[in-house]
Amino acid sequence: MSLTPRQLSLFGVEAREPTPGDLAGLLAGPGQVVRMGGTARVSVVVDAAWRVHVLVAELTRRGLAPTWSPTEVEGHLGVRTSYSTALAGLGVAWLRGAVKRPPPGFFLDGLRLRLWVAASGAPDESGFALRLGANDEGQWDQVGAALAALGLPAALLGPRAGGPAYRVTGRRRLARLAELVGDRPLPAPGECWPG
Repeated sequence: MSLTPRQLSLFGVEAREPTPGDLAGLLAGPGQVVRMGGTARVSVVVDAAWRVHVLVAELTRRGLAPTWSPTEVEGHLGVRTSYSTALAGLGVAWLRGAVKRPPPGFFLDGLRLRLWVAASGAPDESGFALRLGANDEGQWDQVGAALAALGLPAALLGPRAGGPAYRVTGRRRLARLAELVGDRPLPAPGECWPG
């Protein structure tokens, strides 16, 4: 059996070092950002304990101080960073008053997409769904365009179709998604991670 080296993706998780700006991937999905003075905090509600473990590790890798706690919705957990000056630029870029919107030039890459998958990605009957914020309808088109630019054109699922979410389908696109987000983190069940 010959071992062939895996080709690194220009946009995958190995392409660059993690930074606090990667949390834009959480904001593309259901994450929220709040500003306070010259700082900001990012938070997201997740539906499984493994997501908490993955996100806490990913946020810590970026030099942020995450915490988590149960939410009022049974079975859901909240993960958030502390207020940090390292997130101030993200808060300024993403907030229009109190409304979350992607900034001009918003893009996704493997590190940003990895955080989105960790927070709310899940396989479904037709592919892999990336959940969106239920109250973020004004940003869905821009997020979809960023997915398409990454080689992941996806179908927008509205609330009546089990969304809001973008669904990635097709063998090649699912392989591309798996390549971009990298290896499954240990806490993630194998069936829950692209691959």
